[in-house]
Amino acid sequence: MTDLFTAPPHRQAEPAFPEPRSSRRAQRRRRRNRHGRSLVVLLVALVLVGGSGYAIWMNLDSLMGLTTPLESKDFPGPGGDQVNVEIPEGATGTVMGEELYEAGVVASVPAFTAAFEANPESVLIRPGTHTMLEEMSARDAVALLVKNETADLQLTIPEGYTVDQIVERAVQVTGLPAKDFEAALKRPAKIGLPKVAGGEAEGWLYPDTYMVKPNDKASGLLSQMVDRTTKLLRQKGVADADRQSVLIKASLVEREGMHAEDRRKMARAIQNRLDDDMALQIDAAVAYGADKPGTELTRDDLNNSKNRYNTYQHAGLPPGPIANPGADSIDAVLNPTPGDWKFWVTVNLDTGETKFAETQPEHEQYVQELRDWQAANG
Repeated sequence: MTDLFTAPPHRQAEPAFPEPRSSRRAQRRRRRNRHGRSLVVLLVALVLVGGSGYAIWMNLDSLMGLTTPLESKDFPGPGGDQVNVEIPEGATGTVMGEELYEAGVVASVPAFTAAFEANPESVLIRPGTHTMLEEMSARDAVALLVKNETADLQLTIPEGYTVDQIVERAVQVTGLPAKDFEAALKRPAKIGLPKVAGGEAEGWLYPDTYMVKPNDKASGLLSQMVDRTTKLLRQKGVADADRQSVLIKASLVEREGMHAEDRRKMARAIQNRLDDDMALQIDAAVAYGADKPGTELTRDDLNNSKNRYNTYQHAGLPPGPIANPGADSIDAVLNPTPGDWKFWVTVNLDTGETKFAETQPEHEQYVQELRDWQAANG
């Protein structure tokens, strides 16, 4: 049998670090391609030599003379051209090192992981697109990641925001034109809205913090929000046909309730009124349809039957959500507190203290408490 491996393949000497950066980038690409071809040849040869292949495989690195991320090399720094590196959600130090090595930021994964473990603040590194420098020292790379100066923007959407408020916030944070968001909202299928939404995004834009990358578009951001809502409803076992009504109820609870424990009671009171064919009489819904704050509602607003969201004049649920609810409000609708309540009123507008009643006379007592509080705090 011919001894195929008495001498390792020819290995080109590693360049000294001061060599021009562009030359080293090109050499890294050539080296990866060359090693890929050599590995294929070696694997075929191992099949041919049979049982002796195990010993050869165990000494593969020394036989091939490969330069891999397993070598604990480090660049002297300080670094050169900028390069964006995506750090995935939940990435370990090793995963980060692999991403940085592939991008040419660090010379080896072991050097980075050693620096990562030596820096107690490395646990603060957040996912996202980090702007790094090519050929940094591993220690400097960790220090720069810890600063979390990502190329991404953070877009935070509070619970209870309407679509209009979300677009306004998104335009302010991202700098994307409002017309781009408006155009995307007119194409509901493009942003993933299900048919049950009736072409309206209200209620389907999940309130959360989103990482906005430099090349993100308005339609992509809206798609993320719709996707989060859809996934949440699916995880909670809400049937497709029930999702719109769940979001309508949750939006009412979101805009009316300040405290988590109150929201579950409100969800029960809403369902109790629906079961008894009672008008919901929810001011937040009327205000949404009138396009004004709830504190500015007038008697004429409550008597306006042309307002489709006027739950004093129209029985049942309003035609759509009045805001974009968060997970707590959705949970409240899916798991309401048992009880016979049909009324509620916030008796202290500063603390949000809310009282629930089963009968009209009891409710009127609590309404008087609110009036007394308003008189004392006018």
